Amino acid sequence: QGTYLQGLETEATYDAATQEFVMHSPTLTATKWWPGDLGLSATHALVLAQLICSGARRGVHAFIVPIRSLQDHTPLPGVTVGDIGPKMDFEHVDNGFLRLDHVWVPRENMLSRFAQVLPDGTYVTLGTAQSNYLSMVVIRVEMLLNTVLPNLQKACVIAMRYSVIRRQSRLQPSDPEARVLNYQTQQQKLFPQLAMAYAFHFQAVSLLELFQRSYRAILDRDFSLLPELHVLCAGLKALMSDSCTQGAELCRRACGGHSFSKLSGLPSLVTRVTASCTYEGENTVLYLQVARFLVNNCLQAQKPPGSTSQRSLPQSVTYLAAPVLARCPTQQAANFLCPEVYTTAWAHMAARLIRDSVHHLQTLTQSGANRQEAWSQTTVLHVQAAKAHCYYITVKSFTHALEELENEPAIQQALKRLCDLYALHGILTNAGDFLHDGFLSGAQADMARTAYLDPLPLIRKDAILITDAFDFTDQCLNSALGCYDGNVHERLFEWAQRSPRNTQGNPAYEKYITLLQSWRAKLEK
Repeated sequence: QGTYLQGLETEATYDAATQEFVMHSPTLTATKWWPGDLGLSATHALVLAQLICSGARRGVHAFIVPIRSLQDHTPLPGVTVGDIGPKMDFEHVDNGFLRLDHVWVPRENMLSRFAQVLPDGTYVTLGTAQSNYLSMVVIRVEMLLNTVLPNLQKACVIAMRYSVIRRQSRLQPSDPEARVLNYQTQQQKLFPQLAMAYAFHFQAVSLLELFQRSYRAILDRDFSLLPELHVLCAGLKALMSDSCTQGAELCRRACGGHSFSKLSGLPSLVTRVTASCTYEGENTVLYLQVARFLVNNCLQAQKPPGSTSQRSLPQSVTYLAAPVLARCPTQQAANFLCPEVYTTAWAHMAARLIRDSVHHLQTLTQSGANRQEAWSQTTVLHVQAAKAHCYYITVKSFTHALEELENEPAIQQALKRLCDLYALHGILTNAGDFLHDGFLSGAQADMARTAYLDPLPLIRKDAILITDAFDFTDQCLNSALGCYDGNVHERLFEWAQRSPRNTQGNPAYEKYITLLQSWRAKLEK
């Protein structure tokens, strides 16, 4: 069912007579597809299914289901399981499929922290319906920190190191060939990706802290933080996977022809991070989940003070209730390097897009469209607003991290340049949205570009140290271009010589060329 968890078709029907659940895939589309280690390895699976007890559907719950024999590893009765076949990457992972035909499992196999089925079939809730989504939240937090972000970080390390080794043309006629990282165009390609890697690092750490705080509250049966946590995980999964995929590919292209070789390590990084755009939630759907949260809170912020239905806004959207600043007051390029200036600009733009999407939604409903039709006709606006919101909270998280580095002035200064770059790169990339309502003028957009370009030479001085701080070993990078010692050409030549094509004979020569030569010799006689 993809991201539409409510439409999950696998069923778990409780039989009070035997105190067991009957796990069943009623349709072909109920087949589980993609779980890692399922194809060949797993003996048990954690299966999400629609719980049916006492004749009523109780939503999606999780069940531990044995799928292979512990004696000979063959599929158990009623279980159809196997590998899904070739993929873009991750060939070492046996992603699999699973169909269940009336497989019986004990009542105790249902995960029951937040809901349980009593022996007589009575359904008891111990939390909220949203608590069933907690497992997805855990997975998304983990994948951002340990899977998605490291791919971009590795690509930055490889591209940055190679760019100080690779030389191309001369900056001045009397100079030797220049390192490509000394060119402004190369800096403009790579430094925003490096800035983004750090921005996402601090955002992911902040998200992890929120998760830990929320989880402690949930264990005390306080689920109040779960909706905001779920939305932040959804939005940041979408933003980070999309952006890291684009960033890794930009790093690859910035390395020229050698980047197309798998020996560079870059192609596998690109294909692996690309997969994250669709697993654990398709990104457009996730942005729309964020948008619903934003619309509801925007409507809440618009209620008059003292209204009986008014409630406080979640921390991530308090800016929706802030006074509207119609124009950016900045008159000098240097002022755009002030975190308060660009954070305010992002808050203004995100809030405007959210209000605009709400306005269009209300206009359609007032003209007679029902809520579903109105929503469907405004989804492009909602996605745009959700993306702006996610970028804003990432900028804000980065600036907050800088404030905590006041006792490390050298590190703070180096990272502030990256924070400035990340915020301004987003403003310039989406300049139309900042110019649309006159918040920025054309002259101010030019100032922002100057503020963006001028620090590039300063970032250049720290670029290698900042990427080395990711602390990847050569073995972890697995790249001929990105090794710490900088011996790029020697390593490329050495690794190429190890290729099986260079260590084995050419069977085609023996099979075809030798035969043609023998025929030619006979003809010449």
